[in-house]
Amino acid sequence: MINNESLLNKADAALADLTSGGLLQPAQAQKFLRVLIDEAVLLKMATVVPMKSHKQVIDKIKFGSRILRAGTENEALPAGDRSKPSLGKVELDAKLFKAEVRLNNEVVEDSIERGQLRQTIMQLMAEQIAVDIDEILVKGDTNSTDPFLAQFNGLLAQIGTNQVEHSAGTTNRTLFKHMMKAMPHPFIRNKKSLRFLTSISSEIDYRDALADRATVVGDRMVEEDAPTMYAGIPVVSVPLFPENIGTGTYCTAPVLMDPKNMTVGIWRDIRVETDKLVSEGVLLIVATMRFDMKLAHEPATVKANNVRVNA
Repeated sequence: MINNESLLNKADAALADLTSGGLLQPAQAQKFLRVLIDEAVLLKMATVVPMKSHKQVIDKIKFGSRILRAGTENEALPAGDRSKPSLGKVELDAKLFKAEVRLNNEVVEDSIERGQLRQTIMQLMAEQIAVDIDEILVKGDTNSTDPFLAQFNGLLAQIGTNQVEHSAGTTNRTLFKHMMKAMPHPFIRNKKSLRFLTSISSEIDYRDALADRATVVGDRMVEEDAPTMYAGIPVVSVPLFPENIGTGTYCTAPVLMDPKNMTVGIWRDIRVETDKLVSEGVLLIVATMRFDMKLAHEPATVKANNVRVNA
């Protein structure tokens, strides 16, 4: 019968080409990021930027008002009629995160026999890290008592300019109407890019409200997994949206935005290191990565407060 030490030695050999000094090779890192993004919900919708260092500045440019003027043939516009774009910068400051995975003998032995140890490691890590990243992207808050969430401000903490108070009402058409009205007009023109992002229970409440209508649409909401929308804008449930905040602590905070407004920077040097705990029969894998999230343009977002989900 194979003993723990022999099994872990085989695992160590099987993992030998996974890393070089602990650092994932570029192709490995790229594959890991692809798996990570595919497994996530919110990260999949965001703008993901591979960072070359811990800090990276991204330039942004936009026109906030009319640039066309009445023209005269063969004449340049007067100086006062010439337009200049608004310039800005988004600074990403990647924070350090670590993940530790422990695989017992049964998992290790089965994976070695099938020649799938590396795939097992990659999949296990990517699945949970994707969930964790989604969580901090939503609930990150530098004032949090949770050391993980306190690393940087997430989506809900960064939005402050445009807010809607729902006074502990449930998710309904009135809420989404007020959120659309709160969005500055220049940012609501391209509705196809916008999304209402909310919690699972909030989306269920809205679906139920649509189902109460005695129409074909109402029937579809009950009988099918039909997408929910308001004014052509999809309502997307994000599993990591909180449902324990606000009035009575049983509320959530839906957001209206273009998800591409979220810029997630991931430092491309992802490290994976392994060790053997022979006495415990455990293979230890530690992953280290750095990432950050900033809104490219915070005024192009709307957050609703005190949306009840326990009805």
